Amino acid sequence: MKHTAFTEKHIAMGGKMVEFAGHNMPVQFAGINIEHETVRKGAGVFDVSHMGEFWVRGPKAYEFVQKVTSNNVGDLSSGKVQYSCFPNNDGGIVDDLLVYEFSKEEYLLVVNASNIEKDWAWCNEQNTMGADLSNASDDTAQLAIQGPLALKIMQKLTDASVEDMEYYTFKVLTLAGIENVLFSTTGYTGSGGCEIYIPNAVGAEIFDAIFEAGKEFEIKPIGLGARDTLRLESGFCLYGNDINDVTSPIEASLAWITKFVDGNNFVNRAYHEEIKANPIQKRLKGFIMLEKGVPRHGYEVCDADGNIIGEVTSGTMSPMLKQGIGMAYINAPFHKMGSEIYIKVRKKTIKAEVVKTPFYKG
Repeated sequence: MKHTAFTEKHIAMGGKMVEFAGHNMPVQFAGINIEHETVRKGAGVFDVSHMGEFWVRGPKAYEFVQKVTSNNVGDLSSGKVQYSCFPNNDGGIVDDLLVYEFSKEEYLLVVNASNIEKDWAWCNEQNTMGADLSNASDDTAQLAIQGPLALKIMQKLTDASVEDMEYYTFKVLTLAGIENVLFSTTGYTGSGGCEIYIPNAVGAEIFDAIFEAGKEFEIKPIGLGARDTLRLESGFCLYGNDINDVTSPIEASLAWITKFVDGNNFVNRAYHEEIKANPIQKRLKGFIMLEKGVPRHGYEVCDADGNIIGEVTSGTMSPMLKQGIGMAYINAPFHKMGSEIYIKVRKKTIKAEVVKTPFYKG
């Protein structure tokens, strides 16, 4: 297993360590529900150094990123971040990712940990125009400081103004005396905050500074377990569960990152354009349980007569709502908002309702 710049810190803090995407990562510290609530009401720190970072540079950088990602890179400008995906040639998704624009000749692509090798191979295969690609994944440490108090804490560590930064923007600044820190108002919790990218060598130093600055706000370390419940409660997709290499972003309700505009001739555009132009047979939708029960990945979705109409991709008991929530691919017409559906939990069918996400706003 690979270790991150913070592995020893996690162990010293009592983290329960597990293997995840080839890395030794903390799944929890005090407990998933406690950590979840900490992020929703205060501030928590996630080690996300297992994520992948690809740099794209040179005169062909813009052309390359526009080709391999579904969103319109033309909408970006320096200091902006964009959520997007890599469409494949088979109608599905190679991965979802973040795109950072430093200039039209320099981009950072942040990809999922479990897909680094696959994504790197895909990017090189698609690089027919000769953009300069480099994989900085093993050299980069990343922390996500999330929650309503996160930016207040981080402001104590820098002279640059960060509390007023807009969502999905970034700055390169000095943090805790360390220069050239990439500071981004992104994250996968729905509770605000930031993510920072730093060299491994200074990871421990910045980690200690963040916890010292956050002591008065009772900042806490957070594991991968709460990261998953937070992202689901916020209605965010998880690659491998809610999206994969056979699901179209249109079916996954990600049409908002799939831009059919002039000049955005991304991989397999025509296929997804055709799906959007016709009645969609299945959609990824959120649902809440109307009766006692916890939905899980792989559970069947049924209609009132017991006919199978879909499958659960993600599910949990919402720590904030105290109610079962989930996402599922549901066949038409049952994917309409307000539709009554049933989740097959073991041998029982439990009533649920299709709802708009996010499940929790706060």
